[in-house]
Amino acid sequence: MLKLAFRNLLSRPMRSLLSLLGLTVAIAGMVGLFSVARGLDAMISDTFNDIPGLVVMQPGAPIPIFSRLPTDWGDDIADVPGVAVVNGEIWQRVNVIDGKTIISPPRFLFGIDIPSRVALRKCVYRNAMLADGPYAGRFLNESDRGTFNIVVSRQIAEEFEKEVGDTLQVNNREMTIVGVYHHGSLLVDVAIILDIDQVRSLTLFDPDSVCAFYVEQEEGADVEEVAERIRGVFRGREVERWKPASAIQFAPASSGNPLIDFLRRLDQGLKSPQPSPTDDSQEEKNTPASDGDGGPKSESESEVIDSRVETLPGQSFASIQDEGATSAEAGEGDDSDLPIEVRSASDWADRFDEFAGDLDIILGVLTAIGVTIAVLSIVNTMLMSVTERIIEFGILKANGWSKYDVLKLITIESAVLGFAGGVLGSLFGRIAADVVNLMWPTRAHLYASPGLLLFGVVFATVLGIAGGLYPAFWAMRMMPMDAIRRG
Repeated sequence: MLKLAFRNLLSRPMRSLLSLLGLTVAIAGMVGLFSVARGLDAMISDTFNDIPGLVVMQPGAPIPIFSRLPTDWGDDIADVPGVAVVNGEIWQRVNVIDGKTIISPPRFLFGIDIPSRVALRKCVYRNAMLADGPYAGRFLNESDRGTFNIVVSRQIAEEFEKEVGDTLQVNNREMTIVGVYHHGSLLVDVAIILDIDQVRSLTLFDPDSVCAFYVEQEEGADVEEVAERIRGVFRGREVERWKPASAIQFAPASSGNPLIDFLRRLDQGLKSPQPSPTDDSQEEKNTPASDGDGGPKSESESEVIDSRVETLPGQSFASIQDEGATSAEAGEGDDSDLPIEVRSASDWADRFDEFAGDLDIILGVLTAIGVTIAVLSIVNTMLMSVTERIIEFGILKANGWSKYDVLKLITIESAVLGFAGGVLGSLFGRIAADVVNLMWPTRAHLYASPGLLLFGVVFATVLGIAGGLYPAFWAMRMMPMDAIRRG
């Protein structure tokens, strides 16, 4: 039966080839599209598995670069039972590197408190340091405080053809590369790491603020219990929640898809100028703000809404801390009113899973369009094949073939088309994903997993069988003499 099915398909090579190509393209598109989502899942999993600690941020801020918290809150966090190390972080977008304007992929100045960073048992950047070849160097240490010594990702070093010991001009400031790291994640390999005070001086960042705190718990301590203790310390304090300045200023229309809306706001936020620190003195309020490159900001840029943490009118950070400590002891407040968000690796992964779920819906719709066209192509091919072989089926049934034999023959032919299309489509989809990763290693991470490839083959085979059912049922119901007469 299988041999006869092959012979029937080869007897009409052009029609079979076109049907096969249609299904191959549809399956290849499906594999390619869903490898985007699978790649995102793999990247998030690999990244946050290497970050076992907690990140304390301003409530509502999507990522640390938009967050602002008082620097001295780090001392309160350090006193929490179960906390081993608290590391203050500042993230600022890089505008220019070696005279080149940086737009995409984005690069960030990552200011760290070096002593506490060195004290971490597990630091994703330190553990990813390269030790061989022209990139052999070291991570930052105490001697780098107050200097513009930096550690950069291998992608940045390769892009600007730099090695350890070379200088890199970042936002019009000469910096010396002392080490190069490579993690392999698009979320990690974007940083230029240096002393936190140098980032403050370079970007005019508020000296009393940080973007976030990275908290490493004591060995053996439960991360969720430590997170809840940290929340308890700050319960009752009042700090304004983060509001997306770009959304307020430009008010982009909602697309109805939370992933697209998030990416739009994130992109607009990264393109917007970073807010400069403010002071209570009128003299500094009348001084033009710097754009981070040494030049004054324009009036329109200075009007961008500041998304830093703000106290209530007439209050200082110190007064808020005193009130917060009293409220925490009294057990007042709830998590919705907390002035901080404490996120673990699982929290980050859950947030990205929500976005990945929305992405799967979009990819599923696009795939459904291609699959529908492929199924219609198979139905057309098999229907035309059955129509042209009416006499043949009539003779076969007259010579003892049952209607189920006819059904089996046509179903096998369509299944062969589906299986071949699935194999070719999965193969081409995997090759396309590898080519994209090779050509744009710093911008894309596609992952065509073995499970996705196997699903592509099985799915295509099922589609092939489904596409051949209607012609098969039509042929099997025909009486032998009717089939011969119609032929």
